Amino acid sequence: MMETMEDSLTAQQLVRSLSTQINQRFEECIAPGPVALVDFPDHSNVGDSAIWLGEMAWLTAAGRAPVYTCSLNNFSEDDLRRAAPTGPILIHGGGNFGTTWLRHEQFRLRLLRNFPDRPIIQLPQSIFYDDADRSAEMAQAIRDHGAFTLLVRDAKSFAFAERHFDCEVKLCPDAAIYLGCHQRLSPKADILALLRTDHEAVAGDAVSPPPATIAQDWLEEGRMERTFIRARVKVDSLRASTDREKRLRRYQLLADWRLRRGFSILSQGQVVVTDRLHAHILSLLLDIPHVALDNSYGKLSGFAAHWTREYRGFHQATTRQQAFALAQGLIGKS
Repeated sequence: MMETMEDSLTAQQLVRSLSTQINQRFEECIAPGPVALVDFPDHSNVGDSAIWLGEMAWLTAAGRAPVYTCSLNNFSEDDLRRAAPTGPILIHGGGNFGTTWLRHEQFRLRLLRNFPDRPIIQLPQSIFYDDADRSAEMAQAIRDHGAFTLLVRDAKSFAFAERHFDCEVKLCPDAAIYLGCHQRLSPKADILALLRTDHEAVAGDAVSPPPATIAQDWLEEGRMERTFIRARVKVDSLRASTDREKRLRRYQLLADWRLRRGFSILSQGQVVVTDRLHAHILSLLLDIPHVALDNSYGKLSGFAAHWTREYRGFHQATTRQQAFALAQGLIGKS
């Protein structure tokens, strides 16, 4: 049941509270020493860039900027050991722990097996397995490693990890919230429907959006925009004095650009309808009223139930038809 307006929180109140919780959790879980931050999301999904920027915002504020960073495609065990022979290895957070995105799962297993007893901290994740053999494989790797800390974003993931994994498991809000509140742009339409087009979309829930709705996903980057930003990255890298600094500046520019693109997309509607977790989180940061639907395995509802349902601009629906009806009722009330 939704809270009354008197019991709900403003975006500023909720974001401030959740950012404090992120800070406390990171401080207690991230061991001393030089930091490596691995699995930079070098792809178009805005949400993953928002998470990475939140992680970097905390590390920078704490005076612990990473001495080694990488994406899946340029990871080097030798380079990591040279840059950070000791200290924690942080794995970028998100929703890829389990069988939904297997490349990331295999990378996580590789780290656990090849860096035994080195502190490895998985930054806040959602967990989903549909294969008992694969969850058992991860459980064995965690057990053998002996120094793994797992931060999770929702109660269902916490319960699964507590039941299956022999490691320290803690609840923590998504790191993107650490970016804090931002100013939204002026809307262009009544409703912005940002709905998944990948394999996490709920099958069979197709309905035409109402008039005055902009409907899109945020996975596709414009070719000209992408060419421009990558050219800018190359020019900017000339200012870097080391390869480490060059890579970090490249990642920062790409992630900043993708986050701005996400903010611009969401700002198009007076009200947002979405089944993407980070469209929900970024709508909170922009203080845009929105209606949330679930993805295929309940990632959004699980997160909201624990952290964000008190936001006064948050509403939930179980079908797209219901979501659009709720959204139409919110137009002009924000």
